[in-house]
Amino acid sequence: MIVYVSNAESRAISVLRLTATGELIPLSATDVGGKVMPLAVAPDRRYLYAGLRSEPYEVVVLTIDRASGELRVVSRNPLPDNMAYLATDRSGRYLLGASYTGGRIAVCPIDGAAVGAAVAVVATPPHAHSIVADPSNRHLLVGALGGDVILRYRFDEGLVHGEPTATPTKSGAGPRHIVFHPNGRVVFVSNELDGTVNGYLFDAGVLTETASASVLPPGHASAWTSDLHITPDGRYLYVADRNSSTLAGFRVDGATGGLEPIGYTPTETRPRGFAIDPGGRYLVVAGQLSGQVTSYAIGGDGALRAVGRCRVGDDPNWVEIVDLAS
Repeated sequence: MIVYVSNAESRAISVLRLTATGELIPLSATDVGGKVMPLAVAPDRRYLYAGLRSEPYEVVVLTIDRASGELRVVSRNPLPDNMAYLATDRSGRYLLGASYTGGRIAVCPIDGAAVGAAVAVVATPPHAHSIVADPSNRHLLVGALGGDVILRYRFDEGLVHGEPTATPTKSGAGPRHIVFHPNGRVVFVSNELDGTVNGYLFDAGVLTETASASVLPPGHASAWTSDLHITPDGRYLYVADRNSSTLAGFRVDGATGGLEPIGYTPTETRPRGFAIDPGGRYLVVAGQLSGQVTSYAIGGDGALRAVGRCRVGDDPNWVEIVDLAS
């Protein structure tokens, strides 16, 4: 398995090998010529899309060597704004972007190794911080941090239709990142400002909140919550908080969206981004201030055990893991 880590201040993407025992082995670093932050992997794992948050705002498309995992820049494509988040739709035909500074989302067509001009640019409440397509690829969910709202747009052939359905969060929560349970019927949202994670039932595009839990360990009152991911089997959810430099773990009820806390793991300083490998065995987290990444083995009870650590670059902030054998 190969781990990709974007390093904003180094302006490069680190390439690491994740071994069968969880060790991290540095392979190379690919210069992308700008402040690289959000990453997205094509569904067919042939391309990596890297968003630059320094001007000119671009997405750099890199090919993934299926034998070695090494990267090669093949195109540079303008984006309509400074994108804090990138993802592909479920088909891999469109690149989705959310602009925190611009308060808008964009949909750009993907044509082979190039990303075209946006076919849809839509204004949102302040600080759009994520955009995710649902498993049916008929809806887009957007976390608008400054508006304390989760937006649901109808999506078809790259077009965003009509006014969104808005699901408000608690005032001051600051919804940031969104992840679907593998069954597609439950959604979890990390709230940056109040240090909580919410669970929702997702039925025909309608979100119904069913659970909310704190991600802050005892003794920490100030939140700066960031990323969240769920294991491929849907049993465990993890949420990162930058102020406490911890990962909070939860046992998940896939039928109701329920959340049962299972503990807090101290981790790299200021963990902005992390990822879980496709097999669900390991979690890899990057520390913005440490310049390091740590790998953890995920136990049968959801507990995390550190098994590897290595230096990457300056301001590491986003992690993607690709299984080249699948």
